[in-house]
Amino acid sequence: MDETQIDPKILAKIELLQEKFKASGQDMLSYLEGLLYADYLTYWEYINLDTLLSLQQPKTSFKDEKIFIIYHQITELYFKLILSEMEQIAEQESLSEDFFKSRLERILMYFDHLISSFAMMWKGMEKEQFLKFRMSLLPSSGFQSAQFREIELMATDVWHLVTVGKRDQYDSNSDAISLFENLYWQQGAIELATGQKTLTLKSFEGKYRKGLVELIENYRSKNLWKRYAELGTPSEELRELMRQFDLKANVFWPLAHYKSAVRYLQRDPVDIAATGGTNWQKYLPPRFQKVIFFPDLWSQEEQAEWGKGWVVKEIFGEEIQKG
Repeated sequence: MDETQIDPKILAKIELLQEKFKASGQDMLSYLEGLLYADYLTYWEYINLDTLLSLQQPKTSFKDEKIFIIYHQITELYFKLILSEMEQIAEQESLSEDFFKSRLERILMYFDHLISSFAMMWKGMEKEQFLKFRMSLLPSSGFQSAQFREIELMATDVWHLVTVGKRDQYDSNSDAISLFENLYWQQGAIELATGQKTLTLKSFEGKYRKGLVELIENYRSKNLWKRYAELGTPSEELRELMRQFDLKANVFWPLAHYKSAVRYLQRDPVDIAATGGTNWQKYLPPRFQKVIFFPDLWSQEEQAEWGKGWVVKEIFGEEIQKG
């Protein structure tokens, strides 16, 4: 081909571009001229690397506080990935099992990374440093992660997230505000002495309450469970993936936190309160909250023993004896 000739493949792409810009009422020549003056994209610009690396701003001079900050930032990014997959399942018009399964497998992969990486929290910091710099973080708490609350609300029919003692009082017709006020995690940030909401909970609700109540309404008919049920007769493989999601989100993830809390906050004769005043001893263990996204996929015995075996094995280093 003559060097002065334009590659036919380039001409074909130009024609496609012309159709695209014409359809949207744009002048293609103006865009092409813009390309002449645009700089080449770099890696550090594309991912905003300089901004990303500037987001770690410790409140103290303890070196390990940076580990604490970075880990929580990584966690929130994984939550964002999980929410993206859940949104795709919720919004897919012609939902197939293959599409559902592929997105759910991604969600499980993200949770696997989250759970395994939590060792950074209980192995990666000096206990003495943590117990000192944590006091500068009050009243903030990981309890205030709105993205994890969104994952919960988008996963299941919300009455399954109501605190155990009131769960049988709610159903699909329950008011969203009433459901929100009685979600299980509200009990994790109540002052034991007064029964009043902690500042941690009050500030969280001040920022996120309206959006979370709206999310409850928006996902009544398109949460993960509802979309799963729409498939009619899902395969055993997909059913097992749903069970794995339930376990990873409601057993393995909170107990990874519990394992870290035991390492840093458990002392004789009394336990140290978590940042924000959250009652981690009652809030984190799954056997107390009994949060199960998909109870229809579990037997009564499995629900009764929810999380118990993992606690005994991971926290106390023992196996539960069956029989």
